[in-house]
Amino acid sequence: MEANAGIRINKYLSEVGYCSRRAADKLLEQGRIAINGQLPELGTKVMPGDVVEVDGQAVGQPTKAEDHVYIVYHKPGGIVCTTDQKREKDNIIDAIGHPRRIFPVGRLDKPSEGLIFLTSDGDIVNKVLRARNHHEKEYHVTVDRPIRGTFVADMSGGVPILGTVTRRCEVEQTGPRNFRIILTQGLNRQIRRMCEHLGYNVVRLKRVRIMHMQLDLPRGEWRDFTAAELAQLQQLVSVSDKTADGLPSDQA
Repeated sequence: MEANAGIRINKYLSEVGYCSRRAADKLLEQGRIAINGQLPELGTKVMPGDVVEVDGQAVGQPTKAEDHVYIVYHKPGGIVCTTDQKREKDNIIDAIGHPRRIFPVGRLDKPSEGLIFLTSDGDIVNKVLRARNHHEKEYHVTVDRPIRGTFVADMSGGVPILGTVTRRCEVEQTGPRNFRIILTQGLNRQIRRMCEHLGYNVVRLKRVRIMHMQLDLPRGEWRDFTAAELAQLQQLVSVSDKTADGLPSDQA
């Protein structure tokens, strides 16, 4: 945040990862936001040192872009992608134990494992999760019985789930009960629901790639992005719409 310039309250809440700008505007209309104990107006700016609260709870101060944390993590099965450390004992925040306030970019459901990003940069979170950007995510999947017939063609061509038909995707059978799939959307439990529609149950699901980032860590370990990886990520999401509603759940 530039000295003395301030930042609009809706952009502030987006950049610290609390919610989208449009959702922040709604919170503002509902009188649920306070700056230094006072109710702000639409367009009010947050200045350095200001205390911002939503529903009486303080929201973290914005940081300079170069001070943000960007990490990659190999999430094991059994870990829940939530920042709610009080209600969920197996949460991803405690599992990583990072000293900074970070939050996951998208989700992997509890039984699934694999690559996930975490960051303190709310803008990156919003950009990466926009389904319209067609960012690729690759998974290796094992199902409960041998793959037969038109399964691969049906999966790749689109499957009706959750009141819609899934976007066309790349699917390749890699073993009697195994396949790899590359998605460019993030419907709730998408791969599991697609398989169930076709009469199969997923017994193992592992995400091995997000965009340009390959899974290269042992299960349960994390590392920082390299400078080159971060630069490429920022380039890939540079044209993303930061203000649109409707973040996909990205929960395979």
